[in-house]
Order: sequence, then structure tokens, then C-alpha cells
Amino acid sequence: MGVKQISTDRLLLVPFTFEIATSVLENNYNELTDKGFNLASGWPDDDAIETLPKIIKNLELVGRQPSGFESWLIIRKDRMMIIGDAGFKGRPNAEGKVDLGYAIIEGEREKGYGTEAAKALADWACSQPEVKSITAKCLVTNSGSAKVLRKIGFAEVSRDEEMISWSLDRR
Repeated sequence: MGVKQISTDRLLLVPFTFEIATSVLENNYNELTDKGFNLASGWPDDDAIETLPKIIKNLELVGRQPSGFESWLIIRKDRMMIIGDAGFKGRPNAEGKVDLGYAIIEGEREKGYGTEAAKALADWACSQPEVKSITAKCLVTNSGSAKVLRKIGFAEVSRDEEMISWSLDRR
């Protein structure tokens, strides 16, 4: 496995493994509880469930062992509770770009966890030699995500009626 975990002040970011992703997709949480993780009320939400097949596909592309450029569980250290997920949509493209996404369950929003997780993953990605920049998108109506991205150094590069596109050059 390319990475084990990332630790911040309040969070533990743990890469999804093929086994975790397939188990959660089947409503089996033994892989997580056996590791000492608790599920917050509301996780996995519909967005997380919808993303699992993509996570599994990305893990299959890298031999089922996380490279770090897939998805990560966001765990509150104080309760060892899964409160969301974040990550990338795969390895950097030919221009060295990776796309970052993140989601925190509703009951844990507006506490700085999204910012903390997104910053940790952006820092990790920028430390990888093949990464030149990180992109992200959010809905125009999602002021919380826009605030997070701005706070960690992303610049708005374009927008339409629905989406804002962001970019962060390697630090």
C-alpha cells in the first residue's frame, strides 16, 4: 500500500481499501468496526454509497492497493467516528492534475472538519512529485465548499450557472 493514513489535529484520514469499499457497498461494516472505527449517524450517506463503485473501480486500476489518489475515510479522532470521505478521482493526468472532492455528514458540518481534511489531502498531493496542480468543483449554491476551497488556497478559475471550478498550483 502506498499510504497508510494521514493524521491532523482532530482527524485521521484512512484510505479506502478494496475490502472496505466492497463491504460498505454490501452494508457490511465489519471491516470498519474491526479496525475500531465507529459510524456516525448519517454515514454512509447517499453520496458516499453512490461513489463506492467508482472507488472500487479506481482501486482495481491500481491492483486493489490504495495509492493515495483514491478516496479516504474522514475519522474524528476523539470518537474514532467516520464523519465523511474525501479524496481524488484517480492518479494525476498527463498534465499532473488531480481532482479533489470531499463530503462531511450534515451533523458534523461547519466545525472545520472539511477544511482540515481538504487541506491535509491537498498538502499530501502537493508532496507527490507527479502532481502539478489540484482541481475541484462545487455547486454555485454550496457556499460552504467555496469557503473551504478559498481558505486552503484554491483560486476560482471559472463558473457557470451551476458549478464553480477551482485550482491550486503545487506549493
